[in-house]
Formats: sequence, structure tokens, C-alpha cells
Amino acid sequence: MKINSFGVVDTAIQRPCTHFDERPNDDDISLLVIHNISLPAGQFATPFVDDLFMGCIDCQAHPSFADLAGLRVSAHCFIKRSGEIVQYVPFSKRAWHAGRSEFLGRSQCNDFSIGIELEGTDTSAYTQKQYNALQSLTKALINKYPAITRSRIVGHCHIAPGRKTDPGDSFDWKHYFAAL
Repeated sequence: MKINSFGVVDTAIQRPCTHFDERPNDDDISLLVIHNISLPAGQFATPFVDDLFMGCIDCQAHPSFADLAGLRVSAHCFIKRSGEIVQYVPFSKRAWHAGRSEFLGRSQCNDFSIGIELEGTDTSAYTQKQYNALQSLTKALINKYPAITRSRIVGHCHIAPGRKTDPGDSFDWKHYFAAL
């Protein structure tokens, strides 16, 4: 797995979205944030996560989607249960994944982070294929962006405590880090 100079993963499916902007400092990519998402919550392999990131989700398709109307969010990558990686935003750009957030006293984590979404929930075990894909992607990210170190890989829950809980208790940090 390689990441080119534009921040594009060679093995990922490319689904360029418009929910991103320029980073304030192109040389300041120094944090990896792991998230989870499923739409509707707990349902996998639906088209709705892609629709959300692409800005075309039908908010009438499920009652839980009402809060998503007008929401503009994205992640750099989404890892499906199958291990397939979909890239929405090049790593060189600022994806809108962290929201109100802080890491080591620095706010606005989107400015300096990469956001990876795993298809899942806080309480559903992630698949081995997802761990394999995330581990391979993480190695490529560390190689391309050496400021991302093991101590600068966090969950959304760590940068937005009290507001976010993902990737949840179901994420096996020890297993994930063991292969890095």
C-alpha cells in the first residue's frame, strides 16, 4: 500500500467528495483519529455511509436520519467490514471528521489529523479484515507522515470526551497496535 504525493492511497477505492477544505498548514499532519459509523446504527453494508460522505443522503430513508439533514461531514477513509478501503478525501486536505476536538491542548483536530472510519458500532466486534486493512493503512500513513507516531493515534473518544465514544469498547487497541 502506497500513498502518493497528493495523499491518495493506491489500493483504495476513490470516491472524491466535496466535504473538505485546505489544511492551514500542509506540513502539519500529525494525528490519526479512529472512528466508527454505521447507518442506520448497527446495520452494515448499506449505502447510507457513502451517501452521507458524498452529501446525497436521503434523510427520509430512515427515522434516525432526521438529524443528518444539512450535515456536511467526511472522513479521509472508510473501512468496510470486508476490509475494503474507500477514500473520500486526500490526506493532504482537511476532512470534516473530528468536530469540536482537542489533543494535547490543541483544538481543531481536523487541521492536523487524518480521520479513518470503521464500519461498526461501539459494541460490535470489528472484523479481522478491518484490523488488517487499518493496520496496513496505518503503516503507510506512518511512513508518509512520520509525525504520526503510536502515541498520536487515538479514538474519537480521546479528542472529544463526553461528546463522542467511538471507536468504542469493542475496538481492540492491543490487537491493533501489536501489528504496527
